[in-house]
Amino acid sequence: MKQFIGFDKEFKDSSIIFFGLPFDGTATFRPGSRFASGVVRNYSEGLETYSPYQEKDLKEYAICDDGDLELPFGNVDRSLQIIEQKCTSYLEKGKKILACGGEHLVTYPLVKAYLKKYPELKIIHLDAHTDLREHYLGEKYSHSSVIRLIAELTNPKNIYQYGIRSGEREEFKWGRENTNFYPFSVNELRNINIDKSVPIYVTIDLDVLDPAYMPGTGTPEPGGVTFSELLQAVLYLSGYNIVGADVVELAPDYDTSGASTMVAAKIIREIALVMT
Repeated sequence: MKQFIGFDKEFKDSSIIFFGLPFDGTATFRPGSRFASGVVRNYSEGLETYSPYQEKDLKEYAICDDGDLELPFGNVDRSLQIIEQKCTSYLEKGKKILACGGEHLVTYPLVKAYLKKYPELKIIHLDAHTDLREHYLGEKYSHSSVIRLIAELTNPKNIYQYGIRSGEREEFKWGRENTNFYPFSVNELRNINIDKSVPIYVTIDLDVLDPAYMPGTGTPEPGGVTFSELLQAVLYLSGYNIVGADVVELAPDYDTSGASTMVAAKIIREIALVMT
């Protein structure tokens, strides 16, 4: 298996475990995010292990690429169970996880596992979409409802949402009334009011980016942030207690130039280094 660049340490020696979740079973527009993790590993070879933004090098840290989970295509419930069980096993071994989706629903079982270990967990959500629907076409478990599902597991005030610019009227109303809701921009992250000792989980839906930077996603949404703004948002989190993260919704086949995949790879590198 090809590894993500710099994620080459042994599992037993690593504090951070990177793994892929090839699942897009509830994609509501364009499927294909299940191919992301394999493609992003290939494209990571075009990066350096050194980040000039953070003056850190992946070579200096213990990060393991543990491959992709095998998920039963077409079985949503079983896929979610497998993801939660695998994440729980990593946490029981004292690891942090950095997951590559896959669609955004994969965040639900990951956060569910995390909340068992960290009941006080805060969730930072960067996305174009609210993901606060109670259901999509009658289905509760959907990438359109992932944050609403998470809000059923924890106090919604533990959720911080940034970059949102799409959703139903009811979702915007619910978000403004229940979560920490900062639509249209990610710049408010610089003012985040979380104690630096509190555990934080970060979920980055790449469609938070404008389609000019990220056409390779299942639900592109015009009016998004620039790559530089997203990068800066990630860097704002340096020094916080980031105990887990995921990067989701890259659908590489919709951008044959490979630019979207390289964007995803670079964000993965930077969030991994923020977690060290």
